[in-house]
Amino acid sequence: MKHFAIPALIATAALASCSSTERERPLPVAPAPVTIEGTWTDPNGLISTFQAGSFSTRTTDTNQMLATGNYINSSGNLYEISLTSLVQNKQSKVNCALVNPSQLNCTADSGAQFTLARRSTTVAAVTAAPVQ
Repeated sequence: MKHFAIPALIATAALASCSSTERERPLPVAPAPVTIEGTWTDPNGLISTFQAGSFSTRTTDTNQMLATGNYINSSGNLYEISLTSLVQNKQSKVNCALVNPSQLNCTADSGAQFTLARRSTTVAAVTAAPVQ
């Protein structure tokens, strides 16, 4: 019987050392996936907006709508945009790759290539001058 008592005591001591008051470690939180949702600019200053599957491009000076359409995430960081140019009244497709959170490299079905840069969403604080 003594041969069984020692292993039983060791097992009991091991179990007793486990405490139910140990803090649970939080599970790591995966970063939010980066998408093309938001506002982007091209080198000519045109503003493109991607929101919930809809796409539009406007001028910065007059806010004139130049193109509208839809986009889908075709695979990973690749997006396909189907658009209608309101200037040329022509439909086309553009394939884009999100190369980093602030750069979108695109190729139109015509072969033209261009890059869009994500616009900052930060707003500068404005301090009002005291009224005299």
